[in-house]
Amino acid sequence: MTFSFRPFLFSFFLLIQLNCISQTTLSNTPTAAEISDTAFVNLKDFSKDFVYDMKYAADDNFLKSKVYDCAECYLRYRTVKALILANERFMKKGFKIKLFDCYRPLDIQKKMWAIVPNPEYVANPAKGSIHNRGGAVDITLVDFDGKELDMGTSFDFFGKEASHDFSGFSKEIRNNRNLLKKIMIKEHFNSFDSEWWHYNLKAGLNDSVSNFKWKCI
Repeated sequence: MTFSFRPFLFSFFLLIQLNCISQTTLSNTPTAAEISDTAFVNLKDFSKDFVYDMKYAADDNFLKSKVYDCAECYLRYRTVKALILANERFMKKGFKIKLFDCYRPLDIQKKMWAIVPNPEYVANPAKGSIHNRGGAVDITLVDFDGKELDMGTSFDFFGKEASHDFSGFSKEIRNNRNLLKKIMIKEHFNSFDSEWWHYNLKAGLNDSVSNFKWKCI
């Protein structure tokens, strides 16, 4: 029986070529180390361990209006890294972070201000907020079944009961708020005195206000 080397050689060189193409593709794919800390990224691209209820992508909010075109959580990359570390701490205790709001483009801030032009409820877009800088998140905690921990008030409740200093709640509620605050502070977030759900990354306070917008799919 005779043996032809032609099919063998063709297959061999084809495998080499495909391997080279594969290596080139991998080398052109950005790695985490190549992403700037100030770049805007989608949290979902870096972790699947968060729960989402993006309030301003629907009308279930104090504005009674949908102001985002779609529900996505974009943040500066360094904010994402710190948030993932915080979530890992929570998961060891049986909980996950649930997100209500993340980065907010300046145009959205202007839209919110047009609906409620009151600095007690909405930051004036003339100055911008930490949300417009990609360094703030509005969050709560849920268990692994998705049930929210009792924090005493709903998200965006504007009253004294939403303050970290309010002492009129049960020990369970105070403990839930303290757990949220304690771990977020460990990962270099600041709490916001009058809103138990709002946290700012310290390192993001000096970032510039942005109007970066993501594409809705």
